[in-house]
Amino acid sequence: MKLLSLDLQFFAGEKTEKATPKKRQDSRKKGQTAKSQDVNTAIILLAVFLFLTFSASFFGNIIFDLFRVSFQDYMMMDLTEESFMLIVIEVLKEVAILLGPIMLVALLAGIFSNYIQVGIMFTAEPLQPKLEKIDPIKGAKRIFSIRAIVELLKSILKIGFVGAVTFVILWLNIDEVLGLSFKTIHDSLAAMASLTVQMGIAASLALLFLSVFDYLYQKYDFEKNIRMSKQDIKDEHKNMEGDPLIKSKIKQRQREMAMRRMMQEVPDADVVITNPTHFAIALKYDENKSEAPYVVAKGVDYLAQKIKFIAGENDIIMVENRPLARSLYDSAEIGDAIPEEFFKAVAEILAYVYRMKNQL
Repeated sequence: MKLLSLDLQFFAGEKTEKATPKKRQDSRKKGQTAKSQDVNTAIILLAVFLFLTFSASFFGNIIFDLFRVSFQDYMMMDLTEESFMLIVIEVLKEVAILLGPIMLVALLAGIFSNYIQVGIMFTAEPLQPKLEKIDPIKGAKRIFSIRAIVELLKSILKIGFVGAVTFVILWLNIDEVLGLSFKTIHDSLAAMASLTVQMGIAASLALLFLSVFDYLYQKYDFEKNIRMSKQDIKDEHKNMEGDPLIKSKIKQRQREMAMRRMMQEVPDADVVITNPTHFAIALKYDENKSEAPYVVAKGVDYLAQKIKFIAGENDIIMVENRPLARSLYDSAEIGDAIPEEFFKAVAEILAYVYRMKNQL
């Protein structure tokens, strides 16, 4: 029996169940989602090289103007503090004009690649300092884990794939590469830029192709890491719905408070209709609150005896009417006006009560 209970505990603690929506939401708040960094890299590289393809003439003119001014003007200037500062400022302006659009395209591509993978998500949880991140034991486990081996194989595959693609591009343009020594500097730079863009686009497409498989693997690994055991799901439901023991205590406390409030209303009643032993209904008529008499307290057995006891202590007149007491108990709740079919019977009782009070 002990072995059987241990086996049941083992299977209950084994993470075999899919994550619940709450578990996924909590993981997302912590910044844990299925995301491939290779997708980001491939999309950024592809966007940058495509941008360079369509704006090659613009950047070519900026680069040639920078070289021309450097050799024609800057080289002929006297090297002083003022001239040096002037050269630095002008060169930085040209570099900013040259690199600014490229960096902007890379930024937009990075935002887009993250959006298509995880959507809109803002969290500072990954930025919070944690001691476990610098734990050497856990660091060693990460280095020699299955995930590290998979990442190493992915890196080797990417290097080989990208290297093969760039080699094919160079091989297809081998005549142009061999003829660079016979071209002018302008033509050589233009040919090299064209080859670089072609290899960049081809490598980006190759990385994008590989990143699809990497994203599928990252999604599989993420789903595996957030799996839950049957006990985890039970605990989650218990936390969401509340502990049954605590809920029962809260309901008991609410019933006790409602009973106390009900008993506090009994001294203000006009009459208590009894069974006489099993049922007790306390009624009050206040034309400012209701057009008909309403129930201020009701009870059966023990509560009925307690209502009659409080009524006796406060000189509330009690009238025995078995069918009326039973019918009112079943058809009217505390605070509700009595149903219309009982108006005549209750009116006769109240008239009797008012006569008794006048006599007293």
